[in-house]
Amino acid sequence: MALLEVKGLQKNFGETRVLADITFSMERGEALSIIGSSGSGKTTLLRCLNFLETPDAGQILVGGETLFDGADTKRPSDSEIRRKRLHFGLVFQAFHLFPQYTALENVTLAPMLAAGEQKELTAEKKAAIRAEGEALLAKMGLSDRRDNYPHQLSGGQCQRVAIARALAMKPDILCFDEPTSALDPELTGEVLRVIRELAEQETTMIIVTHEMAFARDVADTCIFMEGGVIVEQGPAKEVIDHPREERTKQFVSRIQA
Repeated sequence: MALLEVKGLQKNFGETRVLADITFSMERGEALSIIGSSGSGKTTLLRCLNFLETPDAGQILVGGETLFDGADTKRPSDSEIRRKRLHFGLVFQAFHLFPQYTALENVTLAPMLAAGEQKELTAEKKAAIRAEGEALLAKMGLSDRRDNYPHQLSGGQCQRVAIARALAMKPDILCFDEPTSALDPELTGEVLRVIRELAEQETTMIIVTHEMAFARDVADTCIFMEGGVIVEQGPAKEVIDHPREERTKQFVSRIQA
């Protein structure tokens, strides 16, 4: 059974169709890259998967559990939406760290709140969450920055804190929305190195990116989107190095030029 199944997903903003019949699946441990021009629907797809937007039709299933079914007219409660979001972690383009919290506090905030909601936030639980947060920052190469605030960190360091924060909730699928678009080339390398290591550890990931070489070398599969539809999908090396569809060929050649 596939870990993630997306079937016929559609999303409109007014009269504008942003996603049309998006269908794909992923296995556990797979890395999927999504490429395409700005405005092709890539970010909206991630936002729908993370329940920051509500699709208009289609289905989203994780581990066989239906998280969204467009045929169901019952509106989910806020607690149900929060539960569904736990299947996904999202790393934004612009970090979105809380400026009033240290790196470690940014990473541990959500697990602390979740434990509090479940009436499990004992002293022992707090210590365990803090230890896990410190371990994640160490994994990101940021042990010496755990007590720094976001304004004291570089862009690459902020993005690595954001990755640690997403991992802290132990999501089934980690999503990246152009994680290097706000970084200069040197800092881009820091973040791509971390994502590459996560791929080697078989972390299930969806990566929206304009980094063609990275998308080809790190991802197992690749989707090319345009105008809210999937134009081509398949093994990453084939889609990027030997695309079948003419529109994919045009996009890849322009980006790589």
